[in-house]
Amino acid sequence: MQRLTISIDDELAESFERWAERKGYDNRSEAFRDLLRRELGDEQIQSDPRSPCVATLTYLYDHHERTLSLRLMDMQHDHHDLTVSSMHAHLDHDLCVETVILKGPAGAVRDFANAVLAERGVRQGQLHLVPLHQV
Repeated sequence: MQRLTISIDDELAESFERWAERKGYDNRSEAFRDLLRRELGDEQIQSDPRSPCVATLTYLYDHHERTLSLRLMDMQHDHHDLTVSSMHAHLDHDLCVETVILKGPAGAVRDFANAVLAERGVRQGQLHLVPLHQV
């Protein structure tokens, strides 16, 4: 393990200390390592569409929208190489939430998510990508 020495201004250092404490870190080193891993991992999956990742795609949709449930299920089946699992829940009479766990190349996962979110009747959603290989 290498030791790095960095200099940062007092205000930034205090903000970092407060952030690390709120997040429950026992020490600054682990907090800094996690920030660095997250940033490098995000850069990796943004810059290389072949970079392997796991992801969750969560979206809300109106289950009364004609054939939407069937279209969404067909999309998952058509991308069975990316789709690991899905969970569906009814929020009220009209609104459903679905979370799909995906695994594969970041570009393909992102393309699949964009196609799902663009379907008529999908109200909103969010994709969360996590790199599989540590940088």
